[in-house]
Amino acid sequence: MDILTIVLAVAGLGVGFGANTVISKRKTGNAEEAIKKELDKAKKEADKLVNDARKKALDIAEEAKNAEQDRRREIKNLENRLIQREESIDKKLEDLDKRSEKLRKSEAELDQLKNDIRDIRLKQQDKLEKIAKLTKADAADKLMAMTERDIKEDLAGLIVKLQAEAKESAEDQAAVIITAAMERMASEVTADRTVTSLKLGDDEMKGRIIGKEGRNIQALQKATGVDIMVDDTPGYIVLSSFDPIRREIARQAIELLMKDGRIHPAKIEELVQKAQMNVKKDVIRAGEDAAREVGIAGIPKDILQLLGELKFRTSYGQNVLKHSTEMAHIAGLIAEEVGADVKTTKYAALVHDLGKALTHKMEGKHHHISGEMLRKYGAPEAVAHAAEAHHDDVEATTVEAIIIRVVDAISASRPGARNISAENFVERMKDLENVATSFDGIDKAYAISAGREIRVIVKPEKIDDLSAIKLSRDIATKIESTMQYPGTIKVNVIRETRAIEFAK
Repeated sequence: MDILTIVLAVAGLGVGFGANTVISKRKTGNAEEAIKKELDKAKKEADKLVNDARKKALDIAEEAKNAEQDRRREIKNLENRLIQREESIDKKLEDLDKRSEKLRKSEAELDQLKNDIRDIRLKQQDKLEKIAKLTKADAADKLMAMTERDIKEDLAGLIVKLQAEAKESAEDQAAVIITAAMERMASEVTADRTVTSLKLGDDEMKGRIIGKEGRNIQALQKATGVDIMVDDTPGYIVLSSFDPIRREIARQAIELLMKDGRIHPAKIEELVQKAQMNVKKDVIRAGEDAAREVGIAGIPKDILQLLGELKFRTSYGQNVLKHSTEMAHIAGLIAEEVGADVKTTKYAALVHDLGKALTHKMEGKHHHISGEMLRKYGAPEAVAHAAEAHHDDVEATTVEAIIIRVVDAISASRPGARNISAENFVERMKDLENVATSFDGIDKAYAISAGREIRVIVKPEKIDDLSAIKLSRDIATKIESTMQYPGTIKVNVIRETRAIEFAK
């Protein structure tokens, strides 16, 4: 390689390096210039953001300042209103104090004025008493006496007129109510009979019931407590006992024996026990059926037991249980019409004769026993009183009790309800009248209300008022000692004085 070539190579390298250097410097200058522009741009944006943030901060601060000023104004206004209200209240309190003071002064003045007026009235009264020569009490008595004389006749006439009008309207209204109730109540009125006889199939059955040497009939009588007569009525067995339940047990036991055919003392005891159970069930069932029929729920079991026993009781041939259910229906209808308690009235009507199931076991009249048993077994007092007061010797203090008394008379006195022969009835009425007329001073005597009341009219010139009271007690005592009768009899002694004169 020659020197020229080397020189040329070196020169070429130098030129190339120089050119590269120039180009590199030119690129560096351009980059710096671009960076400077970007920095300027970023600086401007940063300044803008700072200015915006500063502006927003100033706005927020201004808003907070304005809000704080508004809040302070509101607080100031509230304080002002509170101050004004407090001043107003203070002013009202002052006014009230002034008014109270004025009222106290006025009251004192009024008290003084009252005292002055009282003194003046007393002075005037003293002057009037001195002038009239009468005290205030004497003047009032004289004035009342004069007024009474002036209006006495007018008042008497007015009272008589009002009493007559009230009686007439009450009787008409009562008649309408009772008639409506009786017309709505459709029931049998034929009297029931308690049959205590059994028909025998043949003489062989009669002999088997009597047994060898009468041992079967003796066993029956011992087990049932009933007298059994087989020879009094041909073809029939007659049962006799004061207790209807015993008669029913004996009747069912004999029927069971005749159906079974095996009649001996052991079998008799077995079937009597069975009959007792059957009758007990019948009694409970009869009481429940009666209560259900009249619509009374919640009756205690002990009362239902006694009520069911009335199925085997009769009063003048009228079945007592049917009489009680009929009464309950009629009493309920009347109670609705007059505004009484329907449930209490029907309950009392149903159980009013409860004592008839126990009259042979307890001392006393049947309606007293009814009240005692009802109270004992938890019936309401209103029911017990109404049942107990259905006869005249206990005062009826409630509307329901009066209804029971009326309905009892209605049911007992309906035609055919009770089987009393005409001869016995007339004889009993005559006996009642004869007892009354046997005393001195009697003008007339009438037996009324089917023998439940004896009305005695006395001679006023021989019997005074006190003697009339004693006479009623004496007649009642004599009736109790000389006659036999069911229920109670009211003795009503009437003493009437009349003055008659004629104007010509």
